[in-house]
Formats: sequence, C-alpha cells, structure tokens
Amino acid sequence: MALKKEDFTSFQKIFDAIVDNVESTLFGKRDVIQLVLAAMVSEGHVLLEDYPGTGKTALARALSQSIAGSSSRIQFTPDLLPGDVTGISVYRPKKEAFEFIPGPIFANVVLADEINRASPKTQAALLEAMEEANVTVDGVTRSAGKPFLVIATQNPIEQAGTYRLPEAQLDRFMLKTSVGYPDAASTIRILEGTAGVGGELKSVASLADVQKMSAIARAVHTSPLVLDYVVRIIEATRPDKAPQIRMGSSVRGAKNIVKVAKAWAVSQGRVFITPDDIKALAGPVLSHRLVLTAEAEFDEIKAEALVAQILLDVVPPTGDFSQ
Repeated sequence: MALKKEDFTSFQKIFDAIVDNVESTLFGKRDVIQLVLAAMVSEGHVLLEDYPGTGKTALARALSQSIAGSSSRIQFTPDLLPGDVTGISVYRPKKEAFEFIPGPIFANVVLADEINRASPKTQAALLEAMEEANVTVDGVTRSAGKPFLVIATQNPIEQAGTYRLPEAQLDRFMLKTSVGYPDAASTIRILEGTAGVGGELKSVASLADVQKMSAIARAVHTSPLVLDYVVRIIEATRPDKAPQIRMGSSVRGAKNIVKVAKAWAVSQGRVFITPDDIKALAGPVLSHRLVLTAEAEFDEIKAEALVAQILLDVVPPTGDFSQ
C-alpha cells in the first residue's frame, strides 16, 4: 500500500494514545511500552527477563485493555503440560463427538509467566503459535487470534528451578527487554495511587486499529543502504568475525530488526527507516540470539556488550534514506 500523510499521522496518534494509556498503569516505563507495542504492530513477540514484582503482568493486561482485546495468563510450572497451553479435545457422550476446549493460548495478548520454569516440551507448545499465529490440536489448525502477541517472562537463569530456553525458541522472540524496577519518584507515585495501578483501563484503540497499523508499518520504505547496514551487522555476529560468539544471529534476526524498525520509524513520524532506528533496536532484537563461547561466559561477557561493540565497529551508511 502507498502511504499517505494521514496514514502515518493516524498511526502516530493511535500509537501514542496506547502508550499513554498503558503508562498510566506501568508508570515511568514508557520506553519499554513503546518497544512492546512496536513488536505487536510488527507481529512479533517479546521476552522479558525480570525479577518478580516489576509489573510484567500489569503491562500485558493494560495493553490488552487499551486495544479492547482479550488477554490470558499462563503460569508456567514444571508440571504444566502442552495441552494446558493449547487446549484439549474432550469426548461428549451425549453428542457422541469430541469437543475442543481451547487453552489460554487463544487470546490477543498472552502472558507466558516464568516460561523457563516449564519443561522444554511444554515450552515448545508455544512454537507454532508464535511463528504462525495458529494452533494445531488433533490435526485441526485454528487461529490463535489477530492481533496476537506473546509476552513471555523468565527469571534470571541463575535462579533455582529454571530450564534454559532452547535457541530455537529464543529465536522466535522478536526482541528481549526488561521492565526493571521503577525509580524512586515513580515508586512514590505508585504508592500514592496516582499511577492508576489496579484500575480498569478504558480502550483507546480497537483490534482493527492495530491490524491497520501493522499494514501501514509493512509499507514503510527501506533503503538499500539500510538493508546493507543490517546485513553487515548480522554478519559481524558470526563466529568468523567475532571469536567470542559461538553462534550468531539467524536470518530471522535480520528480518525482525527490519520489521520492528518499520513500526518504530512510523511511530517517530517517518515513512522510512534510518540507521539510527537500527542502532536503537539492535540490542533488544539481537542480544538473545547470540550464543557465546564457554570462555566468554566464564569471563562474564554479556551479549548486549558484544552487540554494542559491533554497532561501534560497523560503519553506518550516509545519504538519503527516503529513496
């Protein structure tokens, strides 16, 4: 679709309205809210690594309420089964037929809480839904919902009773970020009750609005110069270029950084991507895709630091990125 001025003006207005609405619950975390919303508009999913009590559940609930959508919460535990996520077919003797009972995966915003506390088999139950927004049970494929966003949370891996997420599943998250604890001023506001914590939010957009925003984002122009910049960044994460990295970013990582950068650009009032958009999003999109060598992990080197160094080493392009 050819973008018109009123398209990206409408996108900005709705984007900011949703962020403002969610921020009235998750006070002082505007940057995180913008990232999560950009991922939803880009039809991606988000991994949050945080300690308990930082507002992850409030974020998911507030986002679904803001777009008049449905939400669900799955508490992942070691005894959780795949059917508890996707749903099961139950035989009804009176009807002499099986009836499908949908699981909590069928919602617009799904909070997969403490995902790394469940077994790998149960974690894998999310894979198809995250990749295709479809769920197949007993040979029947059903749509999970549109729009569809999985916000998965995980405790830091050093905590007891956790299972490391496999690389195949990590790669399906568009970005990884952290809510973090609020600062002192925000905490005081929350305690005073001025942040609206616990209240029911009114919707400021519809599901149709979010789907329209997704269509607008897909139409954002991407200059060949920017695409070349993305490729050079991705190649710099490969082991032959970075000896501290055992496995670099996949092509899916490159596609995701471009997809979310398109939504990010329109939210900033532009109909084209710039290298600064790529720089702003490279950390959240690429860090969780990198597998470091044993030596790097022993030296406590973080993937985020390696991505930051790559952005310093890879020279960004210059020129007119609107063409």
